[in-house]
Amino acid sequence: MRLLTHLRHVDLAVPDYDKQLDFYAGVWGLTKVAEDSGISFLAAEGSPEQYVVRLRKAEEKRLDLVSYGAASAADVDTLAERLIAGGVRLITQPGKLDTPGGGYGFRFFDIDGRTIEVSADVGVRQHRRIAEKESIPVKLSHVVLNSPDLNRTREWYETHLGFRLSDTLSSPHMGEVMHFMRISNQHHSMALAKGPHTSLHHISFEMRGIDEYMRGSGRVIRAGFKKIWGPGRHMAGDNTFTYFLDPHGNTVEYTTELECLDEDTWHPHVYDFSQPEVTDQWGTANPMNEFVAKESFNDPDRGVFVAPPV
Repeated sequence: MRLLTHLRHVDLAVPDYDKQLDFYAGVWGLTKVAEDSGISFLAAEGSPEQYVVRLRKAEEKRLDLVSYGAASAADVDTLAERLIAGGVRLITQPGKLDTPGGGYGFRFFDIDGRTIEVSADVGVRQHRRIAEKESIPVKLSHVVLNSPDLNRTREWYETHLGFRLSDTLSSPHMGEVMHFMRISNQHHSMALAKGPHTSLHHISFEMRGIDEYMRGSGRVIRAGFKKIWGPGRHMAGDNTFTYFLDPHGNTVEYTTELECLDEDTWHPHVYDFSQPEVTDQWGTANPMNEFVAKESFNDPDRGVFVAPPV
């Protein structure tokens, strides 16, 4: 039984907090909804989530946590019991949350030492329909995580959190390099990328449509932030993409039209990403090469707990 429903938010720690906040609440198009002594909560105007990004001022850059939703407090409790029975290390026991919107949840470590949160009964934020030509994120789309042991991490998420494989990217020279994982009919809420170390690969934000996606991409380019790759359209997930670096070197993406699957009939594909049409069906993006790929390896996340072998 699948207990997770959707991706809620991604939390980042950064040394230059003011510069990071200016980027996300300014050029990137999120809305600061709360701030308290070096922590800020940023919402997407089209999303009922209280916030989709949390920023925290810290001496060292790191991924603080990734948060997922559950349908009920009972499901939160059930998941916690399952994780304990499976030998997963809990950071907190299920209980009341004191972040915006409150709710009921707990935190635990994944196999790579990342902090994961699962919560239910979080208050819904008043949100709105994004207007035509309004080039700000509608919602958080997905998160991609780098792992030095791709299949071990995939199996952990399948076994303990009920993720299912949608598609895989592979190549004759490198083998499997990315698994697209889902917890709903959305092609992926998370993907796992083969990387030299544990780190954040990228955070993706969904725009209203193609025009808004292009306008937003142009705004970020004009503001002088580094574009890594795009605009283009992937084959796996069939979504559009433009990737940028935020002020601390985290990769962020604007996207639209991520595929929704018929889960009863879907069979995962293995796509050869050395074929140009696999990485970009349109052929409009700059070529994917080792320099582009290395941008998303990100810095090693030294703040993570070092998990014991499983």
